[in-house]
This record gives sequence, C-alpha cells and structure tokens, in this order.
Amino acid sequence: MGENGSPVIEIQDLWRSYEMAAAEVHALQGVSLTIRKNEYVAIMGPSGSGKSTLMNLLGCLDTPSRGRYVLNGRLVSALDDDELALIRNLEIGFVFQTFNLLPRATALHNVELPLIYSRMRKAERRERAREALRAVDLEDRMLHRPNELSGGQRQRVAIARALVTRPSLLLADEPTGNLDSAVGVEILALFERLHREGNTIVLITHDRDVAAHAQRIIVLRDGRVESDVEQARKEPVAP
Repeated sequence: MGENGSPVIEIQDLWRSYEMAAAEVHALQGVSLTIRKNEYVAIMGPSGSGKSTLMNLLGCLDTPSRGRYVLNGRLVSALDDDELALIRNLEIGFVFQTFNLLPRATALHNVELPLIYSRMRKAERRERAREALRAVDLEDRMLHRPNELSGGQRQRVAIARALVTRPSLLLADEPTGNLDSAVGVEILALFERLHREGNTIVLITHDRDVAAHAQRIIVLRDGRVESDVEQARKEPVAP
C-alpha cells in the first residue's frame, strides 16, 4: 500500500458498453474519479445507474470498453484474465450480500481460503486467519460452521475473509442487504471501525441510510457521475 492519502483507485474516462439486440448499450459513460488510501466511499444509484457495472470493473471482475483504471499504481485496465485474477486475490477484499461461505468449512477455514494459493506456510495461514477473526470479534466462533452462526456472524466471517490478505481495498456490495436492521447497524459500525484502523472501503448500495455511514457519497445516474460529495465528519460509532 502507498502512503496515507495516496491514490488507491484512479479512473479516467471509463466506459463499459454491451451489444444487446443489435444495439450498443452504454452502462458506463466516461466515469472519472479518484479514491485515496483510507477513504470510506459509498457508491449509490438507482437500478440501471451503472453502479454494479462500476463495482465489477473496480473489483477486476470485468474490463472496460475504454478508459484507464489504475489500482494501487498499476494499470489494471490493460491486464489479461490471469493477471486480473492475481490482482483480485492480492489487492481486493470482497464482501458480498450473500456471504458466499463454504457450508461445511469452519469459520477459520473459510477465512484461510484466500491464502491457500499464496504458498504461505500452514501455521502462518492459520495465525493470519485467527488475527482476521479477532479483528471482527469472532475469535470465540472460529471452529463453528456457517449453519451454527447467525446472519450477522456469517457476514463478520465474510469480512474477516476479505481482510485476511491485507488488501489495498475492501469492496462491499450491499453488505447489509440480507440482514435485519439492528444487525445491519452492527455491521456498518464494524466497517466504520475498520476504516478508522486504516482500511480503504468502497461500499456499493442503493440505500441512502447505509451510504450515510461513509465519508463520501458518489451518486451514479445513467452511467455517469451525478454527484460526488464529502460528508461532514461525525463522531465514530462504537461496534
């Protein structure tokens, strides 16, 4: 990671177009933005605004039709699929609405999975996974399987899995979408704490109440940036 305040994401004139029924549809139309280290940014927009397309591009799950995307100093918009897969594993921690945990694996093993392909020794992998579970207050549940955990605990395991590679960017897609409102507030408080501890977070959401927890809100409409507003600083919320 770079120095504090250095760019993690730099996007210039990013377009993503698709061929549909003999017509070209522009899901993103010339998006430019910079997200710096230790920012907490929410990306909002109605259905069809381009926020899911932008998330896929930020997460190196897709490539732009044109434009530049630099992630942590590397021009990823020019990489092939194998190189993108490596970047995803090293630089990006994903948190999804549906948790995406292996049902028969313990919380510890689920968190350890991203490190298995890194040739790290087993003892070091286990300790890194324990450290990530401690960071989300789940050390006492590390040997439980997903069906033995509540929805909020499953999402904490998923967040620990995203943290375990010590990524440059945490990318969260509707992380409270499958949780009731009280548990959702706890998860958002955890994201605020992780941000205070130095993590760079990009949160994709359609919910303005969820976005309000971020430091900065970017609103997309019709594939373009409609607004990009810094939030007033507020007192941290204890998890």
